[in-house]
Amino acid sequence: MTEPFDTEGLDAAELALFRQAGAPAPGPLPVPKGFRSGFACFVGRPNAGKSTLTNAIVGEKIAITSSKPQTTRRIIRGIVNRPLAQLVLVDTPGLHRPRTLLGQRLNDLVYETWAGVDVIGVCLPCSQRVGPGDEYLLREIASLPRRPKLVALATKTDLVGPERIAQHLIKIASLEEELGIRWEAIVPVSALTGDQVGIVLDELMSHLPPGPPLYPDGETTDEPVETRIAELIREAALEGVTDELPHSIAVVIDEMRPREDRPADKPMMEVFASIIVERDSQKGIIIGHRGERLKQVGRDARLQARELLGMPVHLALHVKVLPDWQRDAKHLNRLGF
Repeated sequence: MTEPFDTEGLDAAELALFRQAGAPAPGPLPVPKGFRSGFACFVGRPNAGKSTLTNAIVGEKIAITSSKPQTTRRIIRGIVNRPLAQLVLVDTPGLHRPRTLLGQRLNDLVYETWAGVDVIGVCLPCSQRVGPGDEYLLREIASLPRRPKLVALATKTDLVGPERIAQHLIKIASLEEELGIRWEAIVPVSALTGDQVGIVLDELMSHLPPGPPLYPDGETTDEPVETRIAELIREAALEGVTDELPHSIAVVIDEMRPREDRPADKPMMEVFASIIVERDSQKGIIIGHRGERLKQVGRDARLQARELLGMPVHLALHVKVLPDWQRDAKHLNRLGF
């Protein structure tokens, strides 16, 4: 007996072609009994290891990482498939005290995400003591009308010894009574070494509701390739800059096309991108002496873009000044925020 074909997402013309080809009647793909699917996200203070842990669980780099606060600016979904479960892991910006319109919009994204996920993994790095910032985050989650299940993650275990980890786990456990929350589990983990990353995935999946897959098998993210390359360029541009400059950097892909003069068996992708800053002085920093820093950004980003696309990449970068774009609604809208 022929299995039904999942026609979700096909337009009218594509459906007509399937009917002409004698395709079986449309219907959902079969779902194994007991299958679970749903959404989870990580929360935590800046540099708590959220994006690094997201990449480790997905098994592919979908979120950029940096030591700079507020590196994550977009909702990025990583998809993990198992025989009886599909987890959609949402990497969100960090909740912070906003100083610009961009900051406020990013905070709004965080609250919207919290309201829609099934599980929240709270990242509490072992290398830092639990502080007021962590408690503020947990109180905000506790006040949600629909509270997701909570899993405590003692991240960065590779940076401290066993005694410090034990003290940290005891403190995390005490937060239940102090803040009126309930942990489904407390898991020590190191995304850098991979220690217990599989345990974290199993724990998150165990709390997903019954349901069919939300994405086709084999997908690791729904993030467009252009956006992923723009983020890789921004990651390279963040390296080595200080003060307020990291917050002022944005990247836009102006054009992306296969190079026409290349043979079919040796393709190359041409990427034309703009690095956006807010002031002329920042433009000078990004370009560097005789353009050396911009060249380094291009080299670093091109290597990662090549790995992502599986082909050589010609990357052309330009630096543009968009005055105070973080505070201008029109600029933010054009940049996709």
